[in-house]
Amino acid sequence: MKIISQNKKALFDYDISDRLEAGIVLTGDEVKSLREGHVSLVGSFATIHGGELFLINCNITPYERAYIKSDEKATRSRKLLLHRKELDRLIGDISKKGVTLVPLKLYFNNKNMIKVEIGIGKHKKAAGKKQAIKERDIDRQARREIKDVYKY
Repeated sequence: MKIISQNKKALFDYDISDRLEAGIVLTGDEVKSLREGHVSLVGSFATIHGGELFLINCNITPYERAYIKSDEKATRSRKLLLHRKELDRLIGDISKKGVTLVPLKLYFNNKNMIKVEIGIGKHKKAAGKKQAIKERDIDRQARREIKDVYKY
């Protein structure tokens, strides 16, 4: 599995309860642009329209050496591919208040297909973010102390 892009900001802003793998519908130039790593998942989210799942606000820059320059925007909505049972389960999860679908990773799987890892999460409050930072600092300090004790 080769990771193309990660949304680290989403892991900081959301409590992720569950993760899903979905396929994505792309054009040929977008795939070439992804192979070069010209993508950003920051600020993107997934939503359901008409019984289908779409990725909104994912910025894939147009491939610069494309034969036909497309007039499409870099942030157009892209269809995500899921099985019907998974989609029905997502519709039930989203119906709860405060639950959103956030893309966490964009990667090539073992068959060289581009996949999106979607997280089902709730937005963290400011106090939750401060608590996460505090816990991370405590863990870092503990690792430093253990490293110094076993240094010799």
